[in-house]
Amino acid sequence: MDSPTRLLFVCLGNICRSPAGENVMNHLIGKEGLESQFVVDSAGTAGYHIGNPPDLRMGRAAKTRGIAMCGRARQVKPSDFSDFDWIFAMDRSNYDDLVAVRKKCDAPTAKLVLFCDFCEAHSESEVPDPYYGGPEGFDKVLDLLEDGCGVFLRKWKSGELD
Repeated sequence: MDSPTRLLFVCLGNICRSPAGENVMNHLIGKEGLESQFVVDSAGTAGYHIGNPPDLRMGRAAKTRGIAMCGRARQVKPSDFSDFDWIFAMDRSNYDDLVAVRKKCDAPTAKLVLFCDFCEAHSESEVPDPYYGGPEGFDKVLDLLEDGCGVFLRKWKSGELD
């Protein structure tokens, strides 16, 4: 590959689901030794938490799986649609907000998808926001992210993605 595949995970505030997606994907990429083949980031559709680290509860849940939570919250911007190859929306509301942002990009090239479209072991159509729930919600998010990220990576490696 000439240039790395660029992936962006997006949720509402960029402190729970999308940074977990970024870090789960980086963890899986690292296990495969493919770090030079990818650039992975995350962002939020809202600017509530700009500059904040990932939610501590998500960090605790990820740590039990051997996944470190890194990064700082930022808001998605129109140029993300030309800077990334794939943009993963965590839910339908995020997807709809991203469609509006994409319209402001001069030359959008990123494929915008609902993240759960890549899940095979789970039937959910959206990654639920765990922010107002208990620990089980964070575990559920990680289950979905490990499923979908693993499937995406497998399809990427086999050349199944267009």
